[in-house]
Amino acid sequence: MNETAFWQLIEACSPSVPDPEGDELAAALTAHLMNGPVHDVVGFAEQLSWALYRLDRKEYGDGLSGDQFLHTRAAVVAAGREEFERVLRDPERFTPYADGLVWAEALLYVPDHAYEHLTGDAWDRGTRYSYESGSNAAGWTAS
Repeated sequence: MNETAFWQLIEACSPSVPDPEGDELAAALTAHLMNGPVHDVVGFAEQLSWALYRLDRKEYGDGLSGDQFLHTRAAVVAAGREEFERVLRDPERFTPYADGLVWAEALLYVPDHAYEHLTGDAWDRGTRYSYESGSNAAGWTAS
């Protein structure tokens, strides 16, 4: 799954009603990915980790705990590509997510649930980029 397909899937699965915590989005994404193939699940996980890694920067996460920051970054991804790109261009756009502690933790578990459904096995996640808070060393260096 390439980046464009990832964002198209986010858009296609986004609910038409407000979903600030991303629970409905996560459920729809999981249901879609459970229809296989497994390589789509792996591709989704890679793109999700890449998006979260790109937001892992000091100007966004300073002052938040690791979990708060991770779950808030997931909320930005859940908001869609346009908002994600706006936040990347303007760190001030991240403030409402952080101040309101808008979380989309459920998005993080989409690949795990879909993979387990398809294979019957738990997935020991191994993506190219870590999405854990602080893993993007370049994003945390003093500017």
